[in-house]
Amino acid sequence: MKIKSIIQSTALATVLLITGFTHAKDSKTLDVYWVDVEGGGGTLIVTPAGESILIDTGLPGDRDPSRIHKVATEIAGVKQIDHLITTHFHIDHFGGAAELEQKMPIKNVWDNGIPKRDPDGNANSSFLLRIKPYRSMQVKKRNVIRPGIKLPLKQTENQPEVRIQCIAAMKKFIAPPKGSSLNPLAEKVKWIKEDTSDNANSIAVIVELGDFRFWDGGDLTQNTEARLVTPINRVGTVDVYQVNHHGLDYSNNAVFIQSLNPTVSVMNNGVTKGCGAATFAALNSANIKVMYQLHKNLRSDIENNTDEKFIANLTKDCDAHHIHMSVAPNGKKYTINIPDRSHSRTFNTRNK
Repeated sequence: MKIKSIIQSTALATVLLITGFTHAKDSKTLDVYWVDVEGGGGTLIVTPAGESILIDTGLPGDRDPSRIHKVATEIAGVKQIDHLITTHFHIDHFGGAAELEQKMPIKNVWDNGIPKRDPDGNANSSFLLRIKPYRSMQVKKRNVIRPGIKLPLKQTENQPEVRIQCIAAMKKFIAPPKGSSLNPLAEKVKWIKEDTSDNANSIAVIVELGDFRFWDGGDLTQNTEARLVTPINRVGTVDVYQVNHHGLDYSNNAVFIQSLNPTVSVMNNGVTKGCGAATFAALNSANIKVMYQLHKNLRSDIENNTDEKFIANLTKDCDAHHIHMSVAPNGKKYTINIPDRSHSRTFNTRNK
């Protein structure tokens, strides 16, 4: 009987290692899954209490919703999306929501409020046609998010509080912490031409468990980023930085990233999208320990990439490997792994 039990346990451990399966509710960890939506947005968070938060849903069509659904149900072990945050109304961030809702229930939606016209100001655009399925989703409640709002999350006994708070939305920001001093990097900001697209309106959130902090800022662009941290840094420092705007150079202001001072970055880029030269220069200027990518950049005119062992997908016709992060129940450590590439690395949460 003991031998049989050992064999069964070993077999189960092997399955877990191969699939990368974790169930946040059982493990009491905070888990984040970066789903490969080919340069769109699709970040799934599962709290220690088992609640699921999805930030953006990729493009319309079957591919991205199916990939999100697969990671959510088969890897993360969740049956519904408790909170969907749509950072802004570009098709690669909201387009997959309606089709995902047909595959699994979505309870609460948080966004900037559905625009009545193209938020980029384009005349005769197809925006109203594209937004119609999103508007028609059958969800429990729709919420317009504002800076300072915290998602109403269930907490787990005898653990630090898990928090997801809106830091920026519609180019408005959370109030700076009391007693904040001026950011010494403020004078180094390089301002660029003002962005008038909906990217600048992106919802940005900080995800926290104890001292651990993770940034997801959608497609925020450089001037908005700079205003968030100058003359006062309203964000503070983070452990993990999801690279804004897929790693495009119109985002990822160097002073912004230096002010956040992350240990790790994760870029949800595509095969030929993201990995801008200025973005890599900004990331390198912040002395980040490890830079992860969902895709290897395969553009012939530019070859900015991190070390291949930190890239989930290396070829154009990939198998949509995801990147997974698991934060310890006490928030003191976090492990990032690429299950299909047998990569795993653990980092200590910094004191803040």
